[in-house]
Amino acid sequence: MKRLATVVGLSALLGFAFAAEKVQITFWHAFGGGRTAFIQRAVEDFNYTHPGIEVKVEYKGSYRDTLNAAILAAKQGNAPHIVQIFEVGSQLALDSGIFVPIENYVPADLKFQLDDYIKPVANYYRIGGKFNSIPWNSSNPILYYNKDIFKKAGLDPENPPKTFNEVAQACEKIIASKAAPKCITWPLHSWFVEQWIAEQGALLANNENGRAARATDVYIDSEAMKRIMKWWKGLYDKGYYTYTGKPEDWDGANQLFVSQQAAMEITSTSDVTFMQNASFENGFELGTGFLPVPDGVERNGTVVGGASLWLTKGHPQKEQEAALTFLLWFTNTENMVRWHKGTGYFPVLNTSVKVLEWQNWFERNPAYRAAFDQLLQSKANRATQGALIGPFPEIRTIIENMVQEIFQGKDIAKALSEADAQADQALKRYNASVKK
Repeated sequence: MKRLATVVGLSALLGFAFAAEKVQITFWHAFGGGRTAFIQRAVEDFNYTHPGIEVKVEYKGSYRDTLNAAILAAKQGNAPHIVQIFEVGSQLALDSGIFVPIENYVPADLKFQLDDYIKPVANYYRIGGKFNSIPWNSSNPILYYNKDIFKKAGLDPENPPKTFNEVAQACEKIIASKAAPKCITWPLHSWFVEQWIAEQGALLANNENGRAARATDVYIDSEAMKRIMKWWKGLYDKGYYTYTGKPEDWDGANQLFVSQQAAMEITSTSDVTFMQNASFENGFELGTGFLPVPDGVERNGTVVGGASLWLTKGHPQKEQEAALTFLLWFTNTENMVRWHKGTGYFPVLNTSVKVLEWQNWFERNPAYRAAFDQLLQSKANRATQGALIGPFPEIRTIIENMVQEIFQGKDIAKALSEADAQADQALKRYNASVKK
């Protein structure tokens, strides 16, 4: 009898230990710097309030590095549960076969969150009629400008340039007055080109930007692209535009602006918080405005940039459910408000927008208002929905190399034609590799 009691007692202890065992979840992201600490604090909050789940978060490098690492890990049988993937990696993520369409797994009583996304965000991430991932950090480009430099140059500090020509005219006054060494900067990145294509209502790929069917042709050699390159090259040749000489150097462009070497910068809305703090620390008044667009072209709107969160397949059901629980908590109304205030990324839920408006957040922080208004005023069409292109990261590199060649003197028409051919070849190779 004593022996039986011992066995029963041991079984009870083992059962309790098993019941108390936490479900381990791994989350990979691409944010360094202060955002890493921000994410870590949120994860710690979740772990504290969900004692049965433990999320382990890991920074994996750039957007490209994070996606490539996830695909490799899945092939090796040790994929993380959750991966942050940049928006132009969406088609590649779908084609990789390592993720599950998240909408299929959201319980019916929580579907309301998927219906709560603001239209521009839902417009981008609803692919094939469903959300394959959970939108998280969303942004688009706006104009930041130094109001003090504008005043020194005799410009209206409350009226930033809205068109390409207005930018050039403002630059002429800024340089002539010696109000700043350079006029304008932005990272040499294809993202801005993609935005200016969309603003003109043009497409970057055939088959309705790859939304009606798989893209088979990239539209680099287009009239919309020529307008952009002619203007950009003109600013560069006159010494108005400056950059660090390094492609995709976001921090370098920010430093040129906040150090007051350049009067204006076009960059992501996700930098609003940083810009407000940096302008205060460097002693100048910050202004924001919509992304300048080509003259004579009706403003069509921007494409949502940033990234979303994807759920990998092949995990036990208990882990899959725990990962989904974390995702829906991490992107809920309260946390989207918190994320917006801490970073400048858009509050992607309608309910989070209502909370911010109730708090008079935009009235007290007007720099955020311009960013958000621009997004909401974007027209919902194939151009602003954004292109789905399998080898999009490679296409971006081709465009960035093309811009540098144009700066070095290559004829614009020739540069566009050659880049277009390179992009089409890259797309052809990719499509051949994913055919079933």
